[in-house]
Amino acid sequence: MVRRRTALPFLVAASAVAASSWLLSAADPARRPNVIIFVADGLRPGSVNATDAPTLFRLRQDGVNFVNSHAVFPTVTMSNAAAIATGHYPGDTGQFGNNLFIGRGMFSTGNFGQPPGTVIPNVENDQVLADVNERFGGNFVREPSLLSVARENGYSTVAVGKVGPTAMQDLPQVGIANGRFTVPSTIIVDGLTGTPGGLPLAPEVAKLIADAGLGAGPPARTQSAGTNATPGSLSANVEHYRWLADATTRAILPMLVAAGKPFVLVFWCGDPDQTQHAHGDSLNSLTPGINGPTSRAAVRNADAVLEQLVGFVNARPALRDNTDIVVTADHGFSTNSRHEIDTAHHVTNSYAAGFSYRDLTGRQEVNQGFLPQGALAIDLAHALGLPLYAPDAQVNDHRGMPVFASIDPTIARQTATMRQRPVGGALIGGTGRVGSLDARLIVAGGSIYVPDHDADIVRRTVGVLSTLDYVGPLFVHDSYGKMAGALPLSAIGYAGTSSLAVPAVVVAPREFAIDPEHPDMTSVVVSDGVQEGQGAHGAFARSNTLNNMAAIGPDFKKRFVDDAPVGNVDIAPTLARVMGVTLPAIGMLRGRVISEALSGGPRRPGFERRVLRSDPSPSGNATILRYQQIGSQRYVDEACRGRIGCGG
Repeated sequence: MVRRRTALPFLVAASAVAASSWLLSAADPARRPNVIIFVADGLRPGSVNATDAPTLFRLRQDGVNFVNSHAVFPTVTMSNAAAIATGHYPGDTGQFGNNLFIGRGMFSTGNFGQPPGTVIPNVENDQVLADVNERFGGNFVREPSLLSVARENGYSTVAVGKVGPTAMQDLPQVGIANGRFTVPSTIIVDGLTGTPGGLPLAPEVAKLIADAGLGAGPPARTQSAGTNATPGSLSANVEHYRWLADATTRAILPMLVAAGKPFVLVFWCGDPDQTQHAHGDSLNSLTPGINGPTSRAAVRNADAVLEQLVGFVNARPALRDNTDIVVTADHGFSTNSRHEIDTAHHVTNSYAAGFSYRDLTGRQEVNQGFLPQGALAIDLAHALGLPLYAPDAQVNDHRGMPVFASIDPTIARQTATMRQRPVGGALIGGTGRVGSLDARLIVAGGSIYVPDHDADIVRRTVGVLSTLDYVGPLFVHDSYGKMAGALPLSAIGYAGTSSLAVPAVVVAPREFAIDPEHPDMTSVVVSDGVQEGQGAHGAFARSNTLNNMAAIGPDFKKRFVDDAPVGNVDIAPTLARVMGVTLPAIGMLRGRVISEALSGGPRRPGFERRVLRSDPSPSGNATILRYQQIGSQRYVDEACRGRIGCGG
């Protein structure tokens, strides 16, 4: 497949560059502000109120409230973590999801003493990040991050919080020597700190944390996601994130202040996301969904963490007067459905939903008629008449040769050597032999790879996807040309300079709103990940692309509502400009400086709302993309598959 390097829809507008040039001449080169980026994972703007989130509410009232903000698609954590870190879209970073196709088995060189693993790893894991980094030259996203550039310019740099996106903030520091972690120059503290799976700390940092009476690492999260028959958690991750906040305010920040250098701190709070995924308020019901008491407790938890950080800063006037704080969320959120596909309570007719799925004990683990995990791969394999394999499970065939375990939903229950459904991605077609990787299709979340670049199977795949009732908009790599029912990947920022393989087809799940008057707070996504009624995201809907975003500090306007389109990709370029450092770039798919939000900055830039529509598929449905444009920079709002348009 020939990758076309094109950034046409995503180039930073010349007008935006001109509008922000005032800052270059106005900036005081001697002043170097401190920067705090606080990410409340999965926080919806509508969840922020004076009762549940007083600190977040006050910050966006007193500072800049970005009411037209955007996550990048796919609306998942690691794609947006890379965007926040580097200011680039997935086409440049290669972060096309939480699971990535890396072309070889994980840990195949023996790193960390781990056995060889899947070719589609989930990268929300420090050891996985380090192993993939080693495979791709030490920084698989290629683009430099704000933290790495800040460190090179004399800033102290710190990343604290959720495992995966925290380390992504300075990915080149997630290194390996002799099969083990090296000690990062950036202080990286996350949920695995103090365990063999976590990145090590410099001895002096570890001592400061221990001297603060906190021990070696945070208490493990104790939440349970439950099952299809038992509710999940009824509490937020309070103790876990309180420890991380304590380590930051009682050990790390005092050390940074004493050092007398400017600093950049990224704090990635995993709530409300983790609690919304696992909550037990709404088992097998779409109401209250993620609007129940447990999810609200998770919002309060995130707010309490931010309050602790802000309290440390505000207690020191010199620090307060020279610290900018940017708050964002990686994505919005929805309630999950594995059964209903619309507001009229129509249910899926998926082939995959027609079986009884049982675990090794014989317990039915998927409600009858519900989508099983891996439904997309099961339905594709069935429609294409190809065998299905599990890339994360190896067995020996009759000759004693290693093969990937077969997947067959028609068997009575899964066994030690055969599964009924995929768990971590799937291989479709081929022989299933380990090492040969001769699969025709590789399914990693919503990304579908075609290793032999066969245009015919791509067309057949798009045709099958167009018939699935839980599938939303479709996108196809530009090199395959125009396809009915699908738009090109370049339309959504996927055609860049990625060092990782680019998907041939990208699919988003179907989404609908229970209350059309309040779509962002009553959104439902049809997916197979968590239980019906728990929280999910990844949809190409405004409920998932709309994230909570605000900023406050000496370099930002006060009590300013910015209704121009902005996004997670704009954070690093904007803060680099404020800090007076240059953020180099390899690719051209990057964000803009949000100059209208900066003190003394220009008026809001003009922008347009536009629609892009594919040719209809044989069923009459087209993929419809709605977006906003500033100059030549595109902010994608939503996409859907239908006859008329999105919504409803």
